[in-house]
Amino acid sequence: MTDVKIFLETDEQTIAIGQTLAKYIHPPLTLYLTGELGAGKTTLSRGLIQALGHQGAVKSPTYTLVEPYELENVEIYHFDLYRLADPEELEFMGIRDYFSDKSLCIVEWPDRGFGLLPEADLHLHLVYAGTGRELSIQAGSAAGRAVIENLSE
Repeated sequence: MTDVKIFLETDEQTIAIGQTLAKYIHPPLTLYLTGELGAGKTTLSRGLIQALGHQGAVKSPTYTLVEPYELENVEIYHFDLYRLADPEELEFMGIRDYFSDKSLCIVEWPDRGFGLLPEADLHLHLVYAGTGRELSIQAGSAAGRAVIENLSE
């Protein structure tokens, strides 16, 4: 696995890394976002989703489990599985239908859907580091490695 570490001092930098990722992400792609509550997963998602063309607000889908964003060139599905009681609930919502050749799936708390989610192309992990955050990015596929290589240039 390829691994990149980036220190993010502010929410603005967290949004900016999402905007930068948007330049290199092309469907189909599955992105896992992990880290403690409040670590910046939704903030990073906001930067990414808005940079891909969504004009409105980006809220955490904590209660709805998934928030769809249908844009001109990509279907984005932003999942937050924090409140998922049992991975089997994902079967009832037709989880497999979201992962298509035209979709970018951003999954917060992917461990809650273990066994029912495809492997991540990119795994982004945020941890508290002093007053900021440290972001680790790991590639789990050739598509993920291509994103990281572009980021590193």
